[in-house]
Amino acid sequence: MKKLLKIVLASVMVLAVSTTVASADVAKGQKLYLKKLKSSCNMNGAKMATQHSQDEWEAFKEEGTLADELKRMCPSAKDKALKEKYLPHYFDFFFEYANDSGNVPSC
Repeated sequence: MKKLLKIVLASVMVLAVSTTVASADVAKGQKLYLKKLKSSCNMNGAKMATQHSQDEWEAFKEEGTLADELKRMCPSAKDKALKEKYLPHYFDFFFEYANDSGNVPSC
């Protein structure tokens, strides 16, 4: 019985850790940008991310205006490219490579 309980607890811990890690991802944001926004923004990911600082990107996210800012920067972007489920990934990508981060993406 103790062995079964240990296995169940270990499984619960692994599940809890894996769900928090999979919430948003810089690499996924980069892939989404390349697939959904790059053609309508007419700039590569590096240039797009450096349009704002990390604080500015964070402010857009906290205020809930990230989609509006992306639409302003990329007026020809389709609404389906700015779905709510994509925004956390876009944010992680833009935040990671913002103009004050010192990082440069490979796209």
